[in-house]
Amino acid sequence: MKKNILLILAFVSILSADNLDGKKVFETYCWGCHHQTAMAFGPPFNQIAAKRSFDEIKAYIIEPKAMYKAFGYKRTVMTQFHLSDKELNLIANYILSFKGK
Repeated sequence: MKKNILLILAFVSILSADNLDGKKVFETYCWGCHHQTAMAFGPPFNQIAAKRSFDEIKAYIIEPKAMYKAFGYKRTVMTQFHLSDKELNLIANYILSFKGK
């Protein structure tokens, strides 16, 4: 019985990982410091999207301490996240969806 429950839970978690979307990734990792269109602790997504490319967004998420000077910032307080490629792509695309808003 315990094996069946564990198998079901594993299967459900695999299915839910495939159902990720950029908004869910944002809500999980970014919401504490960034809001979509309003200034919070960090800049809003519409400002980021206006300045940065897909690859720049991903690079900054992957290694903010190595990228902040290249972006012209004096410092960074952004946490370094260890996201999957899929999560990085989803969040970068979600951020860019606010370009022009």
